[in-house]
Amino acid sequence: MMYEDITESEESDLCDWQLPLAFMKKRHTERIAASHTETQTWRMKERMKTVSVALVMCLNVGVDPPDVVKTSPCARLECWIDPLATSPQKALEAIGNSLQKQYERWQPRARYKQSLDPTVDEVKKLCTSLRRNAKEERVLFHYTGHGVPRPTTNGEIWVFNKTYTQYIPLSVYDLQTWMGSPSIFVYDCSNAGLILKSFEQFAMQKEQERDALHHPQISGITSRTQMSMPPPAKNCIQLAACGSRELLPMNPELPADLFTSCLTTPIKIALRWFCNQKSSDLVPGITLELLDKIPGRLNDRRTPLGELNWIFTAITDTIAWNVLPRELFQKLFRQDLLVASLFRNFLLAERIMRSYNCTPLSSPRLPPTYQHPMWQAWDLAVDICLSQLPALLNGAEYKHSPFFAEQLTAFQVWLTMGSEMREPPEQLPIVLQVLLSQVHRLRALDLLGRFLDLGPWAVSLALSVGIFPYVLKLLQSSARELRPLLVFIWAKILAVDRSCKADLVKDNGHKYFLSVLADPYMPGEHRTMAAFVLAMIVEGYLNGQVRTEAALQGNVVAICLEQLSDNHPLLRQWLALCLARVWTNFDAARWCGVRDSAHEKLYTLLNDNLPEVRASAVIALGTFIGSGSDRTDHATNIDHNVGMTLINVAQDGSPIVRKELVAALYQLIRQFEGQFASIARQILEDDIRKDENLTPAVAGTASGGFTVVLHGESAVKTNVSGPDLSRRRHSLQPIAPANLGRLKASALHKSPTVGGNLVHHHLPNGPQLSKSPPTPGGSSSSSSSSYGSHGSGDGFTPPAGPIMFEKMRRIPSTAALSTIFSSSYSNVYVQIWKVMLQLASDPYPEVKYLAQSLVNAINLKATFTAKPQLVVDSRRTNSAPNSPTNRRGANHSPQNLSDSPPPSTLNIPNEVLKPVPIRPGEQPPPARPQNPPPIGAAFSHTQQFSRSRKLFDKGPIIPETYEEEQQEVNETPASLAVGTDFSEWCCKYFAQSVMKPPDEMDPFSGLHHEREWRFVRNARLRREALDHIENAGTCRLDDQIFINKNTATPLVVRFHPFNPHIVVADKEGICVWNWENGEKLNYFTNQNPKNSRITSMDFLNSHDVTLVMTGSDDGAVRIWRNYWSQSNKPVELVSAWQALSDMLQSTRGSGLVLDWEQESGMLLASGDVRIIRVWDTQREMKLQDIPTGADSCVTSLACDSVGRSLLIAGCGDGSVRLYDRRLSPAECRVMTLREHNGWVTNVHLQKGAGDGKIISASVSGDVRFWDPRFTESVKLINTPFNTLTAMAVHQQANIIACGSANQLISVYNTAGDTLSNIKYYEGFIGQRIGPISCLAFHPLKMHLAAGSRDSFLSIYSTEKKAR
Repeated sequence: MMYEDITESEESDLCDWQLPLAFMKKRHTERIAASHTETQTWRMKERMKTVSVALVMCLNVGVDPPDVVKTSPCARLECWIDPLATSPQKALEAIGNSLQKQYERWQPRARYKQSLDPTVDEVKKLCTSLRRNAKEERVLFHYTGHGVPRPTTNGEIWVFNKTYTQYIPLSVYDLQTWMGSPSIFVYDCSNAGLILKSFEQFAMQKEQERDALHHPQISGITSRTQMSMPPPAKNCIQLAACGSRELLPMNPELPADLFTSCLTTPIKIALRWFCNQKSSDLVPGITLELLDKIPGRLNDRRTPLGELNWIFTAITDTIAWNVLPRELFQKLFRQDLLVASLFRNFLLAERIMRSYNCTPLSSPRLPPTYQHPMWQAWDLAVDICLSQLPALLNGAEYKHSPFFAEQLTAFQVWLTMGSEMREPPEQLPIVLQVLLSQVHRLRALDLLGRFLDLGPWAVSLALSVGIFPYVLKLLQSSARELRPLLVFIWAKILAVDRSCKADLVKDNGHKYFLSVLADPYMPGEHRTMAAFVLAMIVEGYLNGQVRTEAALQGNVVAICLEQLSDNHPLLRQWLALCLARVWTNFDAARWCGVRDSAHEKLYTLLNDNLPEVRASAVIALGTFIGSGSDRTDHATNIDHNVGMTLINVAQDGSPIVRKELVAALYQLIRQFEGQFASIARQILEDDIRKDENLTPAVAGTASGGFTVVLHGESAVKTNVSGPDLSRRRHSLQPIAPANLGRLKASALHKSPTVGGNLVHHHLPNGPQLSKSPPTPGGSSSSSSSSYGSHGSGDGFTPPAGPIMFEKMRRIPSTAALSTIFSSSYSNVYVQIWKVMLQLASDPYPEVKYLAQSLVNAINLKATFTAKPQLVVDSRRTNSAPNSPTNRRGANHSPQNLSDSPPPSTLNIPNEVLKPVPIRPGEQPPPARPQNPPPIGAAFSHTQQFSRSRKLFDKGPIIPETYEEEQQEVNETPASLAVGTDFSEWCCKYFAQSVMKPPDEMDPFSGLHHEREWRFVRNARLRREALDHIENAGTCRLDDQIFINKNTATPLVVRFHPFNPHIVVADKEGICVWNWENGEKLNYFTNQNPKNSRITSMDFLNSHDVTLVMTGSDDGAVRIWRNYWSQSNKPVELVSAWQALSDMLQSTRGSGLVLDWEQESGMLLASGDVRIIRVWDTQREMKLQDIPTGADSCVTSLACDSVGRSLLIAGCGDGSVRLYDRRLSPAECRVMTLREHNGWVTNVHLQKGAGDGKIISASVSGDVRFWDPRFTESVKLINTPFNTLTAMAVHQQANIIACGSANQLISVYNTAGDTLSNIKYYEGFIGQRIGPISCLAFHPLKMHLAAGSRDSFLSIYSTEKKAR
């Protein structure tokens, strides 16, 4: 579809833009998981320092070397000293001292040693001495060879003999050996490139010699020659003045040591070189003498000379960062201060010396940089400075260079279109330098923050430049205007690289963020970031918490608690998370919170409008009760108080809150493990006593796949079905081995089989371990007649995850549990345990599996509390024997460790024995691990036992003393790891862009264009439907345009308003059809429990990205994404919650009845209950409960679209009740209409004008119209149906359709006229329909969908289908 024939009037008539979207927040669209950031490489693995410097100068002043013919005049200056101005010896010493001072400016703390016109022995002594003192640090060797011959091709440089009568060669091989590694070499002589080549050859030769020493048998080297070798030369750096065939420049305008001058006095030589260029004509009147009079100092950035040096540093850093590979840049420009300075100056040397036909070389080799565009910026800066020089010398005020302001502007321009796909901004290193300036600092921090906001890649890039020490140093600033910027930058850094918190703690940086958090004048978003930074500092970092002891004196707990009522939701969220991390395993902070009533103040957040805030409060309260080490009465009372408050959260509509509730209650259960195990044990025993058949009850699964069974006084009867079995499954939960560790295989003898049954030992007062062999057809040969009532589906088989719970149809967990708990132990532990059992049946899988792992752990512990003794049971069952082929091994003797003979039969309860088939959409469990580890070993959630086990699998061996194993079993729940990734997921917020508007708000994004197209399409379809709607009251609606057999009997059917889709819900799943071409698009299961059914369904966000909402008669609502996807994306469960938790058991119930309003995001829920519950889906929380006042169920719901204050409920007793939800619960029922004599099939509230605004129909066949102002109906339509099973009203047209169990559909207009009768016709081409189960009109078109009990789905229309 394209944008063709879309007019501007259509585009302007898009009301869909104002409609809110439900379940489209980040918590719904992305997985709640921790971010996986790459390991940061910006930190140097090892910082190095150049601690020693050898200055070897072979000048031989007054004597020219024999192989160099110098010009006349010639370059003479050495270190800016004329050697011929004084005596040779004095000149040599002056030059040496001057060179040392030039180096000291870059590294003042190094140890300098001069060797002037030395001999070989002097060089050796110097190098070995410096290496010995430097140890593992770097040593610099500077060689000036202007008074000796050029280096040789054999790898030799020249020095002197003692009498200075001969030139003596010095092998670079020896120099390598003496200098060792790491070292840096500077060669200032002609043909210096030869030294680099020789150095690399000798380094390779040494590597080969080292390898030979490691393998003497291969090389043939004798042990006598095996001497210690110096370290390899791989960490050596070299700088050479020219190539292997090049001579140094001899221009008399230049110094003789031009290369050394560039490396040690870059500004001085750069200014002189600039004046010698033609461009200097632009600045007339500047002479070399004036250059020496530029005012200021190099280290004072406020002076002209200092500013030039600052600009030079920024430019050379920028060139290197943009040209060099990241790893090489880190090594050369960030590892060692002296090396970084030399290489910055080396870039200048390359530019200057190349203009004189010399090519400086380096190892490692650098790409050419002498033509980089940033050099033009340098020339401009020099030009601007020198142009002011005459006026400056006359006392004028210096005007600072616009260089940094212009570069920040260029950086700002890049940011306007910045993205990861573009080249990084070349100005980033300059921004780092600008942070040093108070004038530009504020703007630089702002732009830096905007850059970091682009994403983790930008943070990594900034850290690789070296931004970290600068922003760390700025935390010492007291300037208030910097606070918001620094807090933002640090939040971004810590969200990507948490290792930085160590530096923060080291420098007491947490105090800065404490002061920001406590500042009431700071905006909420900046206090939020301060809370995030503090939370990151204390997270899992012992030093962070030790430092927080000082923070306790700074009242971090009190500061957080004071602001919990702040209007900024993200601040409330991170205050709670910060508190949670502060007192995790930190008693001092916890008791500080106790004294401040922290838990009571956090209670208010449990009702916050934002689910993320509620979840954070649950985390804080969970860590609050889980961090206490001492169990005083006061602490216990607090824990009980918190626990009883937290259980109210179990009815929260957000899965992330309920999942955090499981983790929080785990902290309490872990503290009082014995009490909860005792409660679980009493529940198990009570369940056995209440079971008249006294069937063994499943308590858990132990090692090797064995089932822990509780046995009563008799175990003969095994026929259990119906409510008794379902009720037991609420309280006796199988254990999920993947989440608990394993129960050690030590409770059974190895038993033979008799008649195909495994031998079973009875443990009268404790658990039994039984093994359930798979049997064909889901029945066992031991008692084939005992399984007829519930088939193979009553066994227990989990999907790939923790073992699932099963529930009886329309008996929710609370109703079933209420029969289990007696008043004899109805205390705080019972209430909390009831909630855990509810959560173990949660409709959201992640919540359910997490709760099941905890419940199973406690149940398993409870079964071993009594320390049972092994007793032989001589009773046998009277089941028929298996076939002879299955009787092999019946006469074999088991390995029995006790003195008593082995029993011959095994009493296996049917609920243990029979497997459960895999439902559609479920994954089979993976195979059992080969070697199960002992108790306490951790397993992933996906590691499960196999559903089918070998019949003669070897069972566990019983130890001689059963009691020895008890201690380990009792420790199982304590070793259980129950946690979530919610807090880590919250951290991702700061790693992502917070300034950039979301894609749907960006008019240039693809997502925005998709939405725009959908909204234009919607408007067009609405207009096209108007013509058909106007004539609907007189047209026949009986032309069948679609018929197909559905997967199962349709229970609910819905048309999509704008796509040609119709979704059909059966008992267990949803089928999606394209009614235009008859294609079945998808089918997926709803994951509702067995024996429950779908009773409600609707589309959410049908105008945009559509979701499907289903409601099942167990009270659960589920929201599905990708119900149909062209890109074959899997169907995903967005959210699920228990809309109603107290559904009443009834033989014929309405299930869960829902009514959805897109405009307000309100959801009404009722059904087999005595209330109407109003949910706010934006906040995912219950708004109110409205009592129905009826003794029957609610069968249908409707409400007005304006304000949603008027609610209409049709009831099972035939009444239609009106409620005003603005009134109190006692007064909210404003009218009861009682003219129907039977079950109200449907109730509808008309949106437009008509004879009556409310339409209702009952099973007796009467359709009544009501006006809310009167107590009597204003119109009646008597249909010819005795059993009206379905009624639908068109949203736009005045059309009503009624369906009957007598295979008839009648269509009426609101005047009562019959438009069409669709019924069963005999004959070959006759139309056939079954008993009607559901009806639905298309929201826009004149289409009627009908589902029948024979599983057929038909669509009828006023339009003839194109053949």
